[in-house]
Amino acid sequence: MSKSNLGYSVNFKLIIKIKDMELNYENCIKACQQCMIDCQNCLVQMMGKESMNDCPKCCLLCVDACLICIKFMVASGPLTKEYCQLCAEICEWCAEECQQHDHEHCKVCAASCLACAKECRNMA
Repeated sequence: MSKSNLGYSVNFKLIIKIKDMELNYENCIKACQQCMIDCQNCLVQMMGKESMNDCPKCCLLCVDACLICIKFMVASGPLTKEYCQLCAEICEWCAEECQQHDHEHCKVCAASCLACAKECRNMA
């Protein structure tokens, strides 16, 4: 069981059997969940603040991308790999934007986005 910086517990294990082989989505789902939490926090913290870039916008889109990616992994959907690839690209974009800010919540968000992108690329 792991704890996020916001105190939410994440205890989710998912192993899906596909054609006699196990495809373990656990790490990717956990990374997507943490990324959603950290992006949502970043988005909330940026409300009312000036942003020189797309930081708030990318966080909003990253939350949605991670949620869709989780849904496809849970369902073992036919385009799961493609969604994981797209989620990785969105997370990398979000990390680039958030890394340009000095706010602690942006740094946490960027790190979470990069970790999620790495796990998503492992699935793609």
